[in-house]
Amino acid sequence: MMADNPDKPDDDAGVITKAKSKTQRPPLYKVMLLNDDYTPMEFVVHVLERFFGINHAQAVEIMLVVHKKGLAVVGIFSHEIAETKVAQVMDFARRHQHPLQCTMEKE
Repeated sequence: MMADNPDKPDDDAGVITKAKSKTQRPPLYKVMLLNDDYTPMEFVVHVLERFFGINHAQAVEIMLVVHKKGLAVVGIFSHEIAETKVAQVMDFARRHQHPLQCTMEKE
């Protein structure tokens, strides 16, 4: 059956639309160092250089932020990498008998 209006397409002749499925990026996590009154500043700088690949000058700056503000974000990573970094830092601090705390939270 033809439509009454030739400019208007039939309802039955619908266009097939394919929904685009967007691949969602995995959530990122902030890794943070927390200040305490016992961990030496030099140790914090060493941790930043060793586990986060931060150069000495930047590591000193970040350590001072941790010292003055109580915490600092030291990197943003996927869940698995953030979890590994936190575990590495906590284990390293424990082995050196420092109470340094490292945490992660969803960005």
